[in-house]
Amino acid sequence: MIAPLNVNDLLGKSEPYRTYNIDRNINYTNVCTAVCDFCAFYRSPKSPEGYVLERKVLLEKIQETVDIGGEQILLQGGLHPDFKIEWYEELLNDIKEHFPQVNVHGFSPPEIYHFSKVNKLSLREVLVRLRAAGLGSLPGGGAEILVDRVRKQITRGKVLSDDWLEVNRVWHELGGRSTATMMFGHVETLAERIEHLDRLRQLQDETGGFTAFICWTFQPEHTDMSDIAPAGAHEYLKTNAVARLYLDNFANLQSSWVTQGLKIGQMGLLYGANDMGSLMLEENVVSQAGTVHHLSLEQIRGAISDLGYQPRQRNVFYELVEEPVDEAVDGGISSLLPQSRQNQHPLPIVN
Repeated sequence: MIAPLNVNDLLGKSEPYRTYNIDRNINYTNVCTAVCDFCAFYRSPKSPEGYVLERKVLLEKIQETVDIGGEQILLQGGLHPDFKIEWYEELLNDIKEHFPQVNVHGFSPPEIYHFSKVNKLSLREVLVRLRAAGLGSLPGGGAEILVDRVRKQITRGKVLSDDWLEVNRVWHELGGRSTATMMFGHVETLAERIEHLDRLRQLQDETGGFTAFICWTFQPEHTDMSDIAPAGAHEYLKTNAVARLYLDNFANLQSSWVTQGLKIGQMGLLYGANDMGSLMLEENVVSQAGTVHHLSLEQIRGAISDLGYQPRQRNVFYELVEEPVDEAVDGGISSLLPQSRQNQHPLPIVN
């Protein structure tokens, strides 16, 4: 079998390593005023299934992450109608008081925009206050496709394209860094995927504030858009490669094993990605849509090394973590996982 052409080699990305991260996706609430047809996670403000994590539980989740070598948490939630900016400042203050070394990669652009509207504050004031309280970086969630025709068709009550970009622009002007994302394979056209990439590329030319781009395919099961056939691995790899070529001003592209599984996630490293993403001790949004992939740290590192690269742990800013990861650390991670994940058999590696 002839190996696929490595897109990164075409672009001269000759580093001998490929990276990964250890973090945890903590969803502090699933209560959301927006209605997104593609989301199986959110609950309306009046739903009996809505929750807000107790602060003690949230801090315990962070402690578990720190105990196995994590330096970051991904903190996201729904658009809660009742919480004011002070609630989020207190949340960040509590986290930083207990874990000053942990970077809070938190609050997607739709959340930031929502905070601005609920509190009648400018985006700049919201971001300045959250940064002072301990916010370290912004995740790229909620981008879907940055074309308003698409956004209006699949969601209501959520930030539109210009304002999603403006949140990132203001954050970058303040010296902050963020990631950019794209969820594709639903109602968008190929031209609209390119429009999405072009808008990201233009903002990156302007600010240089994006650390990485991550794309994944829409997971239709258990959503109100379940009649849409899921995009396959070929479509994912092709889109990843196009993104690598088009986003030549992005230093990093992350493979999405969370939606694609280990084998395709590994192949993503040959189709433009230079990062395997996060071990992700916890993931709630994609799994609610019916897609559940779990990997151990050993599997992630093995997927990288089997392609001839050195596996290197990095932080959210893509700075390499110098401490070597050994079997004891991986054992510590496994002990925290549910029994079904501890006993998972490794998937075959693509050679």
